[in-house]
Amino acid sequence: MTLPPLSAETIFYIGNFPVTNTLVNSALTAVGFIIFGLVIKLAVGSQKNKAPRGVLNFFESILEVLLGYFDRVTRDRKKSLRFLPLVGSLFLFILISNWIGLLPGIGSIGLWEIKEGVREFIPLFRPANTDLNLTLAMAVLVVVTSHVLGIAAIGFFKYANKFIKLGDLYKAIIHPSPVGIMTAVIEFFVGLLEVVSEVAKMVSLSLRLFGNVFAGEVLLTVMASLMAYLVPLPFMGLELLVGIVQATVFAMLTLVYLTIATTEVHEHNSKTHKEELDLLEPTPTV
Repeated sequence: MTLPPLSAETIFYIGNFPVTNTLVNSALTAVGFIIFGLVIKLAVGSQKNKAPRGVLNFFESILEVLLGYFDRVTRDRKKSLRFLPLVGSLFLFILISNWIGLLPGIGSIGLWEIKEGVREFIPLFRPANTDLNLTLAMAVLVVVTSHVLGIAAIGFFKYANKFIKLGDLYKAIIHPSPVGIMTAVIEFFVGLLEVVSEVAKMVSLSLRLFGNVFAGEVLLTVMASLMAYLVPLPFMGLELLVGIVQATVFAMLTLVYLTIATTEVHEHNSKTHKEELDLLEPTPTV
């Protein structure tokens, strides 16, 4: 067995558009979600105005568990319901994509091609999240969506003041004082660092998911080359756990970014600072 390359291999072309083996896997996952959604919709329609039972009851319990975890981050059920379509879809897509990569034939069924006099094996299927293009696209989607929802929630100028603090500079110039001007300048450069941190979010989200899934694929390939049946089994069980962990980490970080972006930053004054100190003081017990 040959180790998988970093970049996804092209299987065929649709016009000038290359279709890679990771794109095939992600398309299979998307088709599976569409079929599953249609089945659930039909089941809901057949049990309309009735208490859910059977499979619907099972998936409703999963939905309640997800919303419970979301509430711990957002502290608001309305926000949890608002973020559920995006965060839940990403969680399930990453999870199922990771688990599909463990099915028999993934990475082992393919074609042999001769490139530059070298015979190479190209698998027809490859785990979707081993393609950096996909993980980077999801990370960009998360960060851009957080900014769009943040602007919609608190307004453009208030949201922009989180990064480019021109409002604080303007107030410091109108009411000049050495401390105020110095603070405004420092906060302005801190805001510029926040812009850099937004780029770092996309890099960290994409590379974390890609690195862990790709490393797992390499590990399974090496173990399978040693002994095809018994040796890889414990590592496949480990990859099942890694799939859950990586999907959870990506989804929870997405939820945190969305929650922070849609939360208005209040200015600190003496009154609010005193109230925060009062909250930090221990409550006397009788």
